[in-house]
Amino acid sequence: MAASAGLTGPGLFASADEPPLAPPDKQPPNLKLPEFVGKTVGFAIVGLGQLALEEIMPAFAQCKLARPTALVSGHPDKAKRVAAAYGIDPKHIYDYQSYDRLRDDAAVGAVYIVLPNSMHAEYTIRGFKAGKHVLCEKPMAPTSTDCRAMIATAKEAKRQLMIAYRLHYEPFNRAVMKLCADKAIGAVRTILATNCQVTKAPNIRLSKALRGGPLGDVGIYCLNAARYITREEPIEVAAFADEPTDTPRFREVPRSVAFELRFPSGALAHCDCGFDAAESRWFRVNGSTGFVELDNAFAYRGQKLAVARDSGREEIKVRPVNHFAAEMDHFAECILQSKAPATPGEEGLADMLAIEAIQEAAASGRMVKVKR
Repeated sequence: MAASAGLTGPGLFASADEPPLAPPDKQPPNLKLPEFVGKTVGFAIVGLGQLALEEIMPAFAQCKLARPTALVSGHPDKAKRVAAAYGIDPKHIYDYQSYDRLRDDAAVGAVYIVLPNSMHAEYTIRGFKAGKHVLCEKPMAPTSTDCRAMIATAKEAKRQLMIAYRLHYEPFNRAVMKLCADKAIGAVRTILATNCQVTKAPNIRLSKALRGGPLGDVGIYCLNAARYITREEPIEVAAFADEPTDTPRFREVPRSVAFELRFPSGALAHCDCGFDAAESRWFRVNGSTGFVELDNAFAYRGQKLAVARDSGREEIKVRPVNHFAAEMDHFAECILQSKAPATPGEEGLADMLAIEAIQEAAASGRMVKVKR
């Protein structure tokens, strides 16, 4: 059958004056092609608890430079199931006794410590002695003395130490850092920060022996935010702790902790955290000419950022990322390019020095200066 008038192949019924309706080379012009990634860093995940299984392992799917190559767990059956799910060869599964054998595993360049707080220092130091770079969850360690030992061992081993302050790598909190640094709301006067949740037993966060408690677990987010908002170190703190005697769940750790930080500029931060209050993860920065609010500030997702100035209140649109993927890729990049991470061991030490002052203030009922 003869072709109808005007048929021109891919651009049906297109005349010389009309654009084709389909790309002539069958390639959409705005199609984003994948980028070639050369070297990557293999990670051993040390500890397969809730955080590791629900957030960290799935985040590898969104990483460009980091990949899971080994697991360390005290539960062999669980480790085998996780390894099978993520394509990790079973020969790269270790327990805590065989952890030091990582020195002979060329597939592992870094270890990510996701253990109870009481174990951070030991497994970080052993990781360095095995020749690996270390990404350690926060709080960095139970004491500032432990933190200093971790930093010293990293230097001796000539390996990178990064503390997992994921909010330093996600765009909403980074946007707040820039707004405050640029004085978009004038000088920072006060900060209000809260991070509360309901924590039910059994849970490692409720164990004194494992160095649980709301201050180190969730209060550290408020503390660290106050530091990265002001870009200063607190010089003095006051604090109160609620330690009920009639609630078995809190027989070892406080139910709630509230603390105040004073900074050299005169800025004040009012922070509270707890394990027996409705979930609330929020901060507000009051400046001399406006304020910034970040809802769900410390959550894994769902952040909402608003700024209020003389011109009115506006919501700032930011494209979210997976916090853990961004964090691990940053560390992998630092390893591959031999550059210092944005949140090194010194960042964790600074928080621990402030936490020790907060603990002393809560116990003594007086203001305490932060040691340096």
